[in-house]
Amino acid sequence: MFRGHLLCFGLGYSALRLARGLLRDGWRVSGTCRSKEKRQALSAQGITAFVFDETTPLPAQAWTGVTHVLVSIPPGPDGDPVLALHRADLLALRPEWVGYFSTTGVYGDTGGAWVDEGKPVRPTQERSKRRVAAEEEWLDLWRDEDLPVHLLRLAGIYGPGRSVFDQLRSGTAKRIIRPGHAFSRIHVDDIGLITRASMADPDPGAIYNLVDDEPAEPSEVMDHACALLGIDPPPALSFDEVAPGLSPMALSFWADNRKVSNERLWDDLRLRLLYPTFRQGLEAILAEETGRVAEGPPVYKEASDC
Repeated sequence: MFRGHLLCFGLGYSALRLARGLLRDGWRVSGTCRSKEKRQALSAQGITAFVFDETTPLPAQAWTGVTHVLVSIPPGPDGDPVLALHRADLLALRPEWVGYFSTTGVYGDTGGAWVDEGKPVRPTQERSKRRVAAEEEWLDLWRDEDLPVHLLRLAGIYGPGRSVFDQLRSGTAKRIIRPGHAFSRIHVDDIGLITRASMADPDPGAIYNLVDDEPAEPSEVMDHACALLGIDPPPALSFDEVAPGLSPMALSFWADNRKVSNERLWDDLRLRLLYPTFRQGLEAILAEETGRVAEGPPVYKEASDC
């Protein structure tokens, strides 16, 4: 089995889950975080971490022995911080694989129609427009410098500690009904699965949608989670009813309606997902988090308190 050294810019939820799996398989993993406290916690897990404030370059030793590079830091108003500070280091290193975590938000609003990697990007949100600009910068390194860049466009991420179960347990869950408005999502372990498959079979310039097989309305996901917990769902609320009380960030997630295809995962990587729909994903999360079905319904907060 091949074992390499992954340097990950931004050891957040998804990247850290990937990193732990690689460590179990004998890889070396290093990466960046935002604080000394987080660096110490990562060190205890066997990960060499560097504090990266996005203004100061990493020390030269951070690149020693690195074979693969993953970037999961979002771009800011001034662009991608990794490219701004480490373009020359990447070109000098010539890693075997470079991955960039982007977002399916780059496709914008399709009115509920399907999109795949061949469709033009038409972002509507400012953060997604920044992603498109960053994607182009990374692809330029492939086109102009032959750096093996791969774009991984992630849908809504869920997994242990970050799912509808957490909302239900805290009593903050809202069952919002907006017929025909579906979201694509991806289990955190399938992010790791797809990323590792790309690392094992590089295809520079490739773009992959990291989504599961079945876009679904949020109320469907919540109903299934409640069934697994053996509780009644929260009261149904129409989107028009709750929209005035939603934050600008929450509203932005509802602004675009699209279904994202993952067929390229099979066509190019011959990959079957661990959790092809939210149903299998939620069942696995519940098993990991509790090992049993919870007893009794939570107490739901009133909409005005959420």
